[in-house]
Amino acid sequence: MKLAPRTHNSGHYTLDACITSQFEQQVRMVCELPFGATDLLSPVVMVNMLGDLWHDAQPNWLALLQSTNTKLHLYGKHEARPGRKMGHYCTLTPQLDDALTEAAHIFQQLQ
Repeated sequence: MKLAPRTHNSGHYTLDACITSQFEQQVRMVCELPFGATDLLSPVVMVNMLGDLWHDAQPNWLALLQSTNTKLHLYGKHEARPGRKMGHYCTLTPQLDDALTEAAHIFQQLQ
């Protein structure tokens, strides 16, 4: 059996919302260092952005960038295709319901 320990897309929110991200944890593991604290610093909603959003043009970035509670992460891929993960954004607010509402509103505006 082969094991490929790596970070996973479902945990990318840890960059913005946790004391120690999954990326730092992987470095700690490889270097045989103690694991960092994984405490959540803020409720967060992470939304994957697939190539479908591009529709032969850029998404409405202004809708996302006007949110002071949202962080954008683009993966640097040059070609958008349906179903291809192009990036994600994380919306952080003190209340999870607020993050859900804001993240959903942003997604509607991106399209």
